[in-house]
Amino acid sequence: MDLEKFLELMSEAGFFYPSFEIYRSRAEVGGFYDYGPLGVELKRNIIEKWRRIFVYPYQDFIVEIETPIIMPRIVFEASGHLEHFTDAIVECTRCGRKYRADHLIEEELGRRGISVKTEGLSFEELDELIRKYGIKCPACGGELGNVRAFNLLFQTTIGPYSENVGYLRPETAQGMFVSFPKVFNLVGRRLPLGIAQIGKVGRNEISPRQGLIRLREFAQMEIEFFFDPEDAKCPYLDELDVKLRIIPERDVAAGAKEPREFGPREAVEVGVVPNEWMAFFMGLATIYMNELGIPLDHQYFLAKLPQERAHYSSASFDQMVYSERFGWVEVSGHAYRTDYDLSRHMKYSGYDLTVERRLSTPKEVTEIRVYPNPQRIRDAFGNEASKVMQAVGKADPSWLASELGSKGVVTVNGYSITRDMVFIKEERRKVFVERFVPHDVEPSFGVDRIVYVTLEHAYTEIDGKPLLRLPPDVAPIKVAVLPIIRKDNYVSIGKRLFREFSMAGVRAVYDDDGTIGSRYAKYDSLGVPFAITIDDKTPVDNTVTIRDRDTKAQVRVGVSDVVNIVVNAVLRKLTINELAKSMGLQLITRDKR
Repeated sequence: MDLEKFLELMSEAGFFYPSFEIYRSRAEVGGFYDYGPLGVELKRNIIEKWRRIFVYPYQDFIVEIETPIIMPRIVFEASGHLEHFTDAIVECTRCGRKYRADHLIEEELGRRGISVKTEGLSFEELDELIRKYGIKCPACGGELGNVRAFNLLFQTTIGPYSENVGYLRPETAQGMFVSFPKVFNLVGRRLPLGIAQIGKVGRNEISPRQGLIRLREFAQMEIEFFFDPEDAKCPYLDELDVKLRIIPERDVAAGAKEPREFGPREAVEVGVVPNEWMAFFMGLATIYMNELGIPLDHQYFLAKLPQERAHYSSASFDQMVYSERFGWVEVSGHAYRTDYDLSRHMKYSGYDLTVERRLSTPKEVTEIRVYPNPQRIRDAFGNEASKVMQAVGKADPSWLASELGSKGVVTVNGYSITRDMVFIKEERRKVFVERFVPHDVEPSFGVDRIVYVTLEHAYTEIDGKPLLRLPPDVAPIKVAVLPIIRKDNYVSIGKRLFREFSMAGVRAVYDDDGTIGSRYAKYDSLGVPFAITIDDKTPVDNTVTIRDRDTKAQVRVGVSDVVNIVVNAVLRKLTINELAKSMGLQLITRDKR
């Protein structure tokens, strides 16, 4: 691939380009990219395709929500991001330049032909590598200081008070965890339950230098899938006709580089993937990327070793896709977050996030029960008493009793509750249900990375001219309407067709400028899958040709049928050859460019 020509097309055609270009000489801010008109449309279609694969077919138990981008500090205290969401930073003692330590080490040693894996290494181990190999500042050659932690959260204040600290979310996930009890009630208190969310997130990367692959502001598509760990069966697992290419954890530890193939159920049965729902989403992810044009041999799942996993994960797999420019790139992460997040939010909020499991046979249990002391609460809170009693009633009894026993006071929904405001009792009773914290599997996708690898895999050249072989359902423009010459009757038919496509919700373009060959080449380079040509026969017999971008084959159809035919071809992902066969049409020509 001619990388320079590819990137020039991306910018000049309006797919993506660096932000703040007019201030480039006055503000060096990396990690931000704009999408032009074609990029916005492509990105929207890629997101919608994700919904068609992950959400719509399972809408009886997967729903989509939208939560705020900015969240209060306590959310990220509970999630562990304030403590754990850090990268290793190192600063030059001479010029003050700052670098992400692990990336700098890998790049500098890579130039010397030394292969080293830095993921999971401690700051001390990174320091040792810098000293051992005499790694200096790339800018000035100065000595590097000690490696330290740099928190990646963007901090802000909420409202006019500086003490009211908030953060830009680094993942959409926490909004779904915090909203779990509300959504759980809305869907009828049933498990399994998938909560999907698509939106912008921010990570204050130390030195982003890889275009759309590493951004400070980017979009995610995530599902938090909640289930009973004692009933983790996925009824759809055997419907997946796909092989998972995985480098399992034990192979990673042994230094293996080649993935092995497993059926989704097989991967669970042999212990490579921890549960059926995780294997299910990994299977869907493989299908999704393949339908975006990523061959199966250009993708695999890489298991993360314990020291490499995020703080919330007990098992993780990165879905890797090959890029000519960047090598293997992570496009999605699949984490088994167990009950970590809901348990943490239950602890920090005091809100009961458990759900009920019906028992096959009843059992006797001893439970801690906490009841409000109405008189004491009325004395302390007056008119707010009823709200306080409701808050106490919704709080987790075991947590309340524990906090009051150790501290004597606890904050519930902003109210300070002391030991004398409640009655704490141990009650023994026969129960037919028990409460538990649901477990969670998370498939998480980086939209911008997927946009990039989709475009790179679609790009090719024929006779030195660029061609984007984008799948028709994600192509920004579905059809180009092209009168072969600019004559009044040709133009009027073309503009009428363009209007009909637009009214049918099909993204189209009309163009009557230049030779037909140059226009074919232009729209091939933009990934437009079909071209409608109004030629000499059109005014005579009211027919047009539909041309296929990839094969250059054409079929002739009636003007009145062309909109429905193109819509059908896009929805069914048919080439002109397949379309002609299904409709009994004859292929007529292959154009020369």
